[in-house]
Amino acid sequence: MTEVLVLNGPNLRRLGTREPEIYGADTFDDLVDLCRRTGAELGLKVEVRQTDDEAELVGWVHDAADSRTPIVLNPAAFTHYSYALHDALAQRTAPLIEVHISNPHTREEFRHTSVVSSVANGVIAGFGLTSYTLALQALKTLL
Repeated sequence: MTEVLVLNGPNLRRLGTREPEIYGADTFDDLVDLCRRTGAELGLKVEVRQTDDEAELVGWVHDAADSRTPIVLNPAAFTHYSYALHDALAQRTAPLIEVHISNPHTREEFRHTSVVSSVANGVIAGFGLTSYTLALQALKTLL
């Protein structure tokens, strides 16, 4: 079974309480369950992680590059300014799908720029937690 990392940046553990009008009422635990169930259906072993720490996220990406592990990544706020994350992702050795719960292009202007997209195989955004399901399905087709 292929191992896949689903990595999440800042504030994602606050799902269900953080701006539910934008991110919905589902919790981070609901997201973990959805990703694991979807992965199992696709024959993928999914590990879901979340951090508010840029250095920790970069470290996980380095480890994934070293082990050739595919990634689904919601960089959250790091999307818009983390060149360290961009540079780490540029070293990837397996497919990468960028994912967002909301559609950044319908929100504040600063959210319209992603420094991650240029090193990703694709971007899925705006479908709530279903964005993760779609990202895992897309990732499976790339393996």
